[in-house]
Amino acid sequence: MKAVGYQKSLPVTDKNVLLDIELPKPEAAGRDLLVKVESISVNPVDTKIRKRVQPEHGSYQVLGWDAAGTVESVGGDVTLFKPGDKVWYAGAINRPGSNSEYHLVDERIVALKPESLDFAQAAALPLTSITAWEILFDRLLLAKESKGKLLIIGAAGGVGSIMIQLAKSLTSLDVIATASREESRAWVTSLGADYVIDHSQPLLPQLESINKSDIEYVVSLTHTGDYLSQIVDLIAPQGKLALIDDPDVLDIMPFKRKSVSVHWELMFTRSLFETEDMIEQHKLLTSVAKMVDAGTIKTTLTNQYGLICAENLIRAHALLESDSSRGKIVLTGF
Repeated sequence: MKAVGYQKSLPVTDKNVLLDIELPKPEAAGRDLLVKVESISVNPVDTKIRKRVQPEHGSYQVLGWDAAGTVESVGGDVTLFKPGDKVWYAGAINRPGSNSEYHLVDERIVALKPESLDFAQAAALPLTSITAWEILFDRLLLAKESKGKLLIIGAAGGVGSIMIQLAKSLTSLDVIATASREESRAWVTSLGADYVIDHSQPLLPQLESINKSDIEYVVSLTHTGDYLSQIVDLIAPQGKLALIDDPDVLDIMPFKRKSVSVHWELMFTRSLFETEDMIEQHKLLTSVAKMVDAGTIKTTLTNQYGLICAENLIRAHALLESDSSRGKIVLTGF
């Protein structure tokens, strides 16, 4: 089968950073589905793994986790799906990725894709939807009746784009998004943000100017280390901070005075450790699919980069590494 992989961690400017390769077609067993991949999307985790993980000598690392496709076959223990089902999912970080014609994935982290979306539109959503959902409802413990203010730092990216929509649909919070470019501001506004401030400028004065200081919930999606001292000042006493990125240093001692709780989110935790509640990702993706089909949530696809091949994936990695992307980059077909 066709796939895209790498044998050596290289900068995105190197022509060999990703390669078109041929691999054996895998077979489904146990609770695995074998999915014929139709569309994939590219996430910052793809670039992080590429730069940090060196494959064993002579072997290929296949990246990619977001996928939408058709179930080709099922393992003997599968109960949730059958061949021919159209599905979406975000995969597992400790298994080969979805940048391949066929992909094995555990049924517990898969759901039927929204009927109203094509494969490309659907592929944009799983990883970011899981991340945003788990932050809001598993880490911050928000609910429909939750009130107050939610500040999303770096809101124009993939996770922020879906988090705005989930927060507006499933909580009673005021959503304040940060964006520094005009097109990014327009994007987060179109997704439902109540207020937009510029993260390239001091945050607290902007919040005070709209009477929205003392933020109960802060979600930092990028460059958390750069914003940490500002978050200390703007977060409310007994507030909650959630983050997904990898700051070099995370000194949370200044939060002690305000009794602020700090929450890490990695959407791969359930699949990585095969936790007892691993099937919750199947359930939440099913819920998101229903919201999409009801018109409550829209796809966050913003760039279609053509076929799934090394050349186009390199372009996608370069855009993500530029820190100037908004929404999601999707590739379709081989």
